[in-house]
Amino acid sequence: MAVTKTWKVAVVGFDHMHAGDFLRLICENDNAELAGVWDSDTDRLRSVADDFAVDEAIRFTNPDALIEAGPEVAVVCSTTRDHRKWVERLGAAGIHLIIEKPFATSLAEADAMIAAAARAQVRLAINWPLAWYPPHRTTRRLIGEGLIGKVREVHYYDGNRGPLFHLHDKRAVDGAIDPEVKRASWWYRKANGGGSLLDYLGYGSTLSTWFRDGELPSAVTAIAHVAPGDEVDEQSVAIGQFPDGLSTYQTRWGTFTDPWTHQPQPRCGFVVVGGAGSISSFDYQDHVTVQTRKRPEATAIPVDKLEPRDRDGMAHFLAALNDDSDITGPLSVWISRSGQRIVDTALESIRLGRTVPLMGTANHQLREALP
Repeated sequence: MAVTKTWKVAVVGFDHMHAGDFLRLICENDNAELAGVWDSDTDRLRSVADDFAVDEAIRFTNPDALIEAGPEVAVVCSTTRDHRKWVERLGAAGIHLIIEKPFATSLAEADAMIAAAARAQVRLAINWPLAWYPPHRTTRRLIGEGLIGKVREVHYYDGNRGPLFHLHDKRAVDGAIDPEVKRASWWYRKANGGGSLLDYLGYGSTLSTWFRDGELPSAVTAIAHVAPGDEVDEQSVAIGQFPDGLSTYQTRWGTFTDPWTHQPQPRCGFVVVGGAGSISSFDYQDHVTVQTRKRPEATAIPVDKLEPRDRDGMAHFLAALNDDSDITGPLSVWISRSGQRIVDTALESIRLGRTVPLMGTANHQLREALP
């Protein structure tokens, strides 16, 4: 019988507000022990750490001191631009890594991260919070069971009011955001990986690839809206060309409400169309809605009660470490890398103003080149 180990976990960087979500998951997981937290902003570090009653002894202002404290797993919630830096630095210290979405600013950066983890012989995973929502996991199960036949189309719309309307643990910030504050934030800086497309298209492209068992589009057409004076988009639309039809992926900062409070219109989530039916799977709902040829009327199916290892990224990652099993689904670097190929192609389509063939080499080619 396998021995279940308690893993020492650190949180590195609070640039992404999901760092607070991970602190909660660590505190609630019997297989995790918080080994330390670090952020470059001492005021932000204090604010988040105070809210989670993190012991002063494991609050670090020097990342080297955090590494010396001996974490075995690190959750990286830095700016997207810094993901590669942390994978290389922490991986070299033998620390397994969970990177909070999005994966990377480019496929080249993602590939460098995969290669760095392989050289260091550490596990690497990309956490997509939508992947743990019960409706989307239920949808994946129903697709796998053949309920709607082969997937032909996936239509995705997701976003929120905007990254500056929330603090850690989804604490709301109300009122208008000062334009200068907005443009000073990394979320609105192109060099740091800002923009709704990089924030949310990875969700849609990665989960859609998961729904389709790895099938990728042959080409992508995309357009984005960048407000006057901004560097990055707050809205984007991408279209993927597949043999059986077109799939659409829409991202939005500036929804009327946040989906975790009140579903905006359009609703946030997925509609998956197969040869024998369709499934609508909306964020935070307690059911999915199914139509099939045998039962064409819309039918609500309650969401699954998830197994403990499939309830969040921390649980899945630590379970895989404990039983030396594969990291699966969107958490896998290979599904995430496929999603990144779509993201890169969408960005190139926007730059060129035309449809672009899918960019990047196939996963098996990178696998063969790894140490």
